[in-house]
Amino acid sequence: TMTIHSEEHIVDVHVRSGVYSSETIFDYTHGYIATRLFSRNACFIMKIQKDLIPELQEIGRLAFERETMKDLYSPNNVWTLFQVPNSRLGDLHDWVLYGKHIEHLCTGLPLYE
Repeated sequence: TMTIHSEEHIVDVHVRSGVYSSETIFDYTHGYIATRLFSRNACFIMKIQKDLIPELQEIGRLAFERETMKDLYSPNNVWTLFQVPNSRLGDLHDWVLYGKHIEHLCTGLPLYE
């Protein structure tokens, strides 16, 4: 499921798929995306790259198109690969940088940037 909070510039994506369940927050105000993988008990954070990540106004339209036209190919799929050797727990500096929504999602989990 996807929830778009236009007034806060946040997109919240929940994937419920057993061992592959996750939650992702797109925080357009702070410019970061955080994904919590429940099976790994970890949080992955990346900077939003405007040339690769759809704008807030466009992401809702893309989700609607994907839902209504599942059989059509879209060049706007985004895949990420994290290859980070070290993790750390977030501190006050991180939460100021990433924002309260990502803090709420990732507090107490190892962070991978």
